[in-house]
Amino acid sequence: MVQVSVVGRPSLLPIYLTTIRHPQCGLYVIGRNGPYQRLRLPAVTRRKIHSSSTRPSPPADQPTLTAVTHAAQLPPEVPGNSPPMAKSAPLSVLPLSTVLRNLATTSISSSPILLPPSLAIMNTLAHSNRVVLNPDKNPLLRWFLKKTFYAQFCAGENAAEVRRTIDGLKKIGFTGVILGYAREIVLTEAQTHNLAACGEGPVAEECVRNEISPWAAGTMETVRLTQPGDFVALKFSGAGRQALYALKNRLPPPKHLRKAIDEICELAAERDVPLLFDAEQTAIQAGIDDWTLAYQRKYNTKTPGHAIVYGTYQAYLKSTPATLAAHLAIASKEGFTLGVKLVRGAYLGADPRHIIHDTKADTDAAYNGIAASLICRKWGSVLKAPEPDVPFPRVSIVLGSHNLESVRLARDIRDSGEADRGTELAIAQLQGMADEVSCELVCAARQCTGYVREKGDVPKAYKYLVWGTTGECMKYLLRRAYENRDAVARTKSGRDAMWAELKRRFRTSLGLAA
Repeated sequence: MVQVSVVGRPSLLPIYLTTIRHPQCGLYVIGRNGPYQRLRLPAVTRRKIHSSSTRPSPPADQPTLTAVTHAAQLPPEVPGNSPPMAKSAPLSVLPLSTVLRNLATTSISSSPILLPPSLAIMNTLAHSNRVVLNPDKNPLLRWFLKKTFYAQFCAGENAAEVRRTIDGLKKIGFTGVILGYAREIVLTEAQTHNLAACGEGPVAEECVRNEISPWAAGTMETVRLTQPGDFVALKFSGAGRQALYALKNRLPPPKHLRKAIDEICELAAERDVPLLFDAEQTAIQAGIDDWTLAYQRKYNTKTPGHAIVYGTYQAYLKSTPATLAAHLAIASKEGFTLGVKLVRGAYLGADPRHIIHDTKADTDAAYNGIAASLICRKWGSVLKAPEPDVPFPRVSIVLGSHNLESVRLARDIRDSGEADRGTELAIAQLQGMADEVSCELVCAARQCTGYVREKGDVPKAYKYLVWGTTGECMKYLLRRAYENRDAVARTKSGRDAMWAELKRRFRTSLGLAA
C-alpha cells in the first residue's frame, strides 16, 4: 500500500489515500481521516509519475500499487471544503468487561517478559496427562482459566453458556457466529508416520466408542446450538485415529465416520446452517480436500449460489492459488456452488517451512488477490484459470482476516461495480482477537455515526469461537496464544486500541470527551 498526504483546499484536513489496482476489478481508493474513518472514491485516472531506472517496476503478474496525489481528481460529490464526518468509536459497542479482559490478554501476549512463561504453562496444560494439571479435574485451575483465557476465546462449556455468549455477540451487532466443537488432535511428526488403520477388532471398536462417537455427538450438538445465518466449523482431526489414517492416505471416510458425517450434513442442510470444513496440517490436508469436494457435490447443488459445505484455503501456502483454481474448475464443470473460507493460515509451527510463502508481504498479496477474484467472480493474476475458457463458478465466501487493510479492501471491491453482489460474503475474526477490525464492521452494519452510506453492501460480521470443556479447549487456546506471539505487531495494535478505548470512556465519564 502507498499512502500520501493530499490537500485539496486550505480548509481541508489532510486526507490519506491508499489505492490498489486489481487486473479485473479496477482501481480502488481508500481515503482516511483518522485511524478508522474512510472515504470511498470511484476509480480515477492515474497521473503519470516519472520513474527512475534505479527503481524497479513491480512484476507484471502482481497487483499494481499507485499513489494518487492531486485533490483535483476527487469527484464532484466529495467537495473539497466538506468538513470531516463525526465518527463513532468502533470499540464503544463492546461491554467494559470485554475491553478490560482484551487489554489484559493483549498486554500479556505482547510482553517479551510475560509471554514466554505463559506459553510454557499453557503448553504444559494442553499436553499433560497429570490429573492436577487437567482443568476438567482440578477445580481451582478450571476456575482461573474459565475466568481469563477461556472467557476471552471460547463460547462456553454447555448449551446455556454457549447460547448466552452467542446472544451477547448478536446483541452487540454481529450478524452471527462461526461455532466449532473444540475437540481435536494435533499430531507430532512421529505420530503422523505411525498411524494405523484401526479398522477391525477391539481397537476399531475402541476408536468408534471413544473417538468417533463423542466427536459426532459434539458436532451434532454444535449444529443444534446455532441458528440460520450462523456457521458451524467442523474439524475432522477431532474424530480420532480412523479419520486421521484415512485422511493421511487419501481414503474415503471409514464406515462409522461416514455415517456420522452424513448425519451432520443432513442436519445442517435441514437447519440451513452451513458447515465450514476446517483446514488442518498439510499431512492430512489433501484428504480433507477430497472429502470436502465429495460433500460439496452432494449438498451445494440445491440452491444455486448458496453453499452448505465450505472448504478452507490457507493463503500462506504457496500451492493455495493452484489448489483453489482446480477446485473452482471442478465446481464450474460439475455445476455446484463452491463454498470458500479464505484464511491466511494457522499451522506455522506444524507445516514445513518451505511450502509457506517466504514473506508476510507474499502471503498478503496472495490473500488479497484471491479475495478480489472471488468477490468479482473473475480469474486474476493470482487466482488464474487452470485451463482456457473455464467459466468462474458460483461461490459462497467467508473471509477470515485480522488484517484491517485486507478487510477494508474486500469491502471496497464488494462495493465496486465489478463485484458480483449476488455472491454470499461473510467476514469473520476469531473471538477475543482483532476486535478493532470486527467492531468497525459492526459499526458499518449498524450505521453508527460516521459509517452511514447511501450505497454499498451492509457488512456481515461474524466471530469464530469454539465450545467445550476447559480441558477440551486447551489445544485451541494454545494455538491462539502462539498466533498472538507470531503477530506481535498486530497484538500490540490491539492492546493500544483497547487502552485508547478505556481512556476514551474515562474521559467521557468526566465530560471531557466530545
